[in-house]
Amino acid sequence: MLTFGGVVALGAMSPGPDFAVVLRRSVLAGRAHGMASAVGVAAGVFAWAVAAATGVAALVAVTSVAFTVIKLVGAGYLVYLGVNALRSALRSGDFRSGPNPGSTVEPGLWGAFRDGLLCNALNPKAAIFFVALLPQFLPAGAGLVSMLTLSLVAVVITTAWFITVANVVATARRVLSRPATRRFIDGMSGTVLIGLGVRLVFTTAR
Repeated sequence: MLTFGGVVALGAMSPGPDFAVVLRRSVLAGRAHGMASAVGVAAGVFAWAVAAATGVAALVAVTSVAFTVIKLVGAGYLVYLGVNALRSALRSGDFRSGPNPGSTVEPGLWGAFRDGLLCNALNPKAAIFFVALLPQFLPAGAGLVSMLTLSLVAVVITTAWFITVANVVATARRVLSRPATRRFIDGMSGTVLIGLGVRLVFTTAR
């Protein structure tokens, strides 16, 4: 259990679209939005973990049509988020109160949750990750309960990490809210998201 948790923690901490989404939401809209994105990311992790436990993720990983469809939709969504961030970086506005008026970040906690959920749920690499990872930490003949237990461990660790990120970033928001800093974060996160989306297009199931 501890080894599995360590592997999941390293995976969660590695830079990726989840981190970019939580970081940007926390800077532009505050702690609550960052935490909502974190919960969305965790929900996406839970969906793939359950899919791996029930065999659905394995089917996606080996079925070229399903894998390609999820891959292209996910890549398109990442590019969409990245383009919005770059558009926001090119806009000027008064950042001193509330969310950036020139930002293209959708208001409301639902939008933050949805961004976190979709950037993870539409990533077929998560399916491959859990299909390859879960069996290595389960005894022979393990039942659904054992697999779901590991899935919950993955969700708890992912939630804890990204909520920590959201809170740390929100605490430093006074500094990060400077117009030049926000434009830099928008530009950086937009470039990263678009790059990850393009990279996802060339991901193969095997």
